Amino acid sequence: MKRTYQPNNRRRSKKQGFLARMKNGIVTRRRKKGRKVLSR
Repeated sequence: MKRTYQPNNRRRSKKQGFLARMKNGIVTRRRKKGRKVLSR
């Protein structure tokens, strides 16, 4: 039986990467707050 998590770096960066966060406006919100780390 296959395990549930089959990591795929490309899909991950598309969903949770820096550019994906830029598109959502998450990064700008965190910048405004003065966050040290904007995205992982």
